[in-house]
Amino acid sequence: MEICKYSGSDNGLTKEEITAFLSDFLSERALSRVLIIPPDYSRLHSLGGMITNICYHLLKKQGCHADILVATGTHERISPAQAEEMFGDIPYEELLFHDFRRDVIKLGEVPADYVASLSEGLFMESIDVEVNRRVLDPKYDLILSVGQVVPHEVVGMANYTKNLFVGVGGASMINKSHMLGAVYGLERIMGKDHTPVREVFDYSLTHFLSERPVIFVQTVCTADSDGVHMHGLFIGDQRSVFEKAVALAQQTNIDFVDKGIRKCVVWLDPKEFQSTWIGNKSFYRSRMAIADGGELLILAPGIRHFGEDAEMDRLIRKYGYRGRDYILSELNKEENEDLRENLSAAAHMIHSSSDGRFRITYAVRDISPEEMVSVGYRAASFEEMMQRYQPWSLAYGYNKMHDGEEIYFIPNPALGLRINRERFFEGGKTT
Repeated sequence: MEICKYSGSDNGLTKEEITAFLSDFLSERALSRVLIIPPDYSRLHSLGGMITNICYHLLKKQGCHADILVATGTHERISPAQAEEMFGDIPYEELLFHDFRRDVIKLGEVPADYVASLSEGLFMESIDVEVNRRVLDPKYDLILSVGQVVPHEVVGMANYTKNLFVGVGGASMINKSHMLGAVYGLERIMGKDHTPVREVFDYSLTHFLSERPVIFVQTVCTADSDGVHMHGLFIGDQRSVFEKAVALAQQTNIDFVDKGIRKCVVWLDPKEFQSTWIGNKSFYRSRMAIADGGELLILAPGIRHFGEDAEMDRLIRKYGYRGRDYILSELNKEENEDLRENLSAAAHMIHSSSDGRFRITYAVRDISPEEMVSVGYRAASFEEMMQRYQPWSLAYGYNKMHDGEEIYFIPNPALGLRINRERFFEGGKTT
């Protein structure tokens, strides 16, 4: 099945239009129990929370029971306050939270030779395919996988099969898919549909979950000072629906700059970004636009730690954001078993370094400058940087400061990708 709803306005679909569209879709089915798998709080601007709330109430009205399994992946569990902001009046105690270490069942594996062929021989390990046990529960006559299609550093374009095999997947897939993406190269992946990591996820769906009643509910959104705008809503069980969402996201979520940015300033909303693990979206989504020798300044009042859990935080503090070659060399040392057992952390550290191409400076409140420098970044005073740049007064894109400094300002890095047109189309073709 395949149904798509496009907005006819830059303001996006209204809540009334979205509700009517979802109502038509759900009312065609005789349902007794449904599993909804929405994204976690780090995807607040996906409007996946609103869609989950609408579906929850529509299903209740039909006399259907809806369970909600939040696709936490490796992220922090959503708090009651965050849940209310994201999911509205759905009772917090009704939310189920995925535990990637304990809640999964192994379905099979992606063969090593297939992974090697996808990665051009850069990664040659088999990958276990695991999902949350509830996805396999026969009591559900429909599983709704909800999320946003947007440029993503690991898979190319977020959502679709990623929501199942990472959002409610197991440690092997999370770790090895992230490392596969890291060794293949972020800049070869970002904003693309067909990537090695995506092929692994799609292989897993075809070979191990094709009999489950999974339907994907995918959004394409942008954000500005007026809020979040949903430009398309795509529902279906075929890859073609994802491809339509990708096409729209590539139009709405990728911005080209005509030359490399010398100074990029990013604001991270403290409600959404509390760790560099999530906050480094500011880096992933801008690095392809920053000039060699330039600087990325990240204004991040909510950043309190590096990793999303204690072990990931410890690993980042131990190994730091010191570049691809350094992390790969550390992986090969016999004594670093902790890093080999957490390949998603290793991949994150590779993704989160410019490898010396430009400077990365964090301005935060709750991590000391010494700690920030110890993991490989530069540190600046949050108060001084806020006084100088005053993000509330800046417009998205290029701004001229009072002393003549030109900066490129990004108010929310999670909803788009910036690319240097000169570099991307170098020699008349994409790189």
